[in-house]
Amino acid sequence: MTRNKVIFAAICCLFSFSMFAEEELVKFGNFDSWITRSIKESVLVGGKTQTLYEVGPKGTFDGARAYTNQGGSPWGNSNVYAKVAGVVKTNVSVFPDKHQGGQCVKLSTHIVSAKAIGVINISVLATGSIFLGTLLEPITGSSNPMSKMSIGIPFTKRPKAVKFDYKYNSPGTERIRETGFSKRQKVSGKDLGQALCLLQKRWEEADGSIHALRIGTMLQRFSQNCDWKEGQTYSIHYGDITGESFFQSGMNLMSGSNVFYALNSKGKNVPVIEEGWAEPDETPTHIVLKFDSSHGGAYVGTIGNTLWIDNVKLVY
Repeated sequence: MTRNKVIFAAICCLFSFSMFAEEELVKFGNFDSWITRSIKESVLVGGKTQTLYEVGPKGTFDGARAYTNQGGSPWGNSNVYAKVAGVVKTNVSVFPDKHQGGQCVKLSTHIVSAKAIGVINISVLATGSIFLGTLLEPITGSSNPMSKMSIGIPFTKRPKAVKFDYKYNSPGTERIRETGFSKRQKVSGKDLGQALCLLQKRWEEADGSIHALRIGTMLQRFSQNCDWKEGQTYSIHYGDITGESFFQSGMNLMSGSNVFYALNSKGKNVPVIEEGWAEPDETPTHIVLKFDSSHGGAYVGTIGNTLWIDNVKLVY
C-alpha cells in the first residue's frame, strides 16, 4: 500500500471512529444497582411474600405501597404491585442477573396466576419490560395496560445511535394471547425481543391532551437465540423514514392500542398522540427508550422468551 493510501485509510478510520466517539451511559443503565421491594400478597391469593426489583440506588422500598422512582432513576419496569377490590397481588417479570462481573437486567415473558378456590382463578401473560418513565401504582385493573405507564422523559439532545449489550433466548414455542378473561388464543407469527428508541417533540394543549411529532426512530428486534453480544450499536433515523428500505411497521407513528401514555401538567396519564413526522433537524423534547422480552403488545408473547440487557448508552 502506498503512503498516500495509508494516510487516506487512517483518515477514514479516524472519521468513522469520531462519528461514534462520544458515548453517554443512561443513568443507572449499567444495572449494577437495584432497589428491592418486599410485598406480602393477600391471603386470598396465597399470602406469599414476593420480592420485586427496581432500577435505582441500592436500597429497599418494602410494603404494599405505590412505588415512585427513587434517587433520580429514570427507569420504570413491568414489575407490578396491584390492588384490585382490596386484594394485593404482584407480578415479577424483571430481575437483576449477572454479567461481566457486575449485574444486568433480565426481562422474561411468563404467566401470572391468581387462584383462590371459588373466588378467583385467572391467568395472564406478562411481558418483561423496562423503560424510561414510571409505572403508576397501585394497578387497579387489567384493562388498557399502556395507560398504567408514563413512558418517556424530558430530553433535548440528538444522539446518533443507541448502544447496549444483549443476550436473547426464545424456546420457539407457540405465541399466545392470554388476558385472564377469555380463553387462551394462539397468535400467528414468531415472538421477538425488542429494543425501541423514539425522539419526540411533545406539547400539551389547554385541555390537557399531549401531542407529538416524531423526530427520531430506532427499532431493533431479536429473533435468533444468542449468548452475550457486547457493545451493539443501532442507528437512530431522523425525520420521515416511511420511504426508506429499512422501514418496518413497528417504526410507524403510534396509534390505537400501541399508543404510549404520559402524565400531563394536571397529573393525569393521557395518550401521547403522534401527529406526524418532524423535520430531521428538529430538536426533541422527550426520549422514549424501551426494552421488551416480547414485541406483540399487552398479553401477547411466547412463554419463556427472555432478553438480557446491559450497559445502555447513547452515542453522539
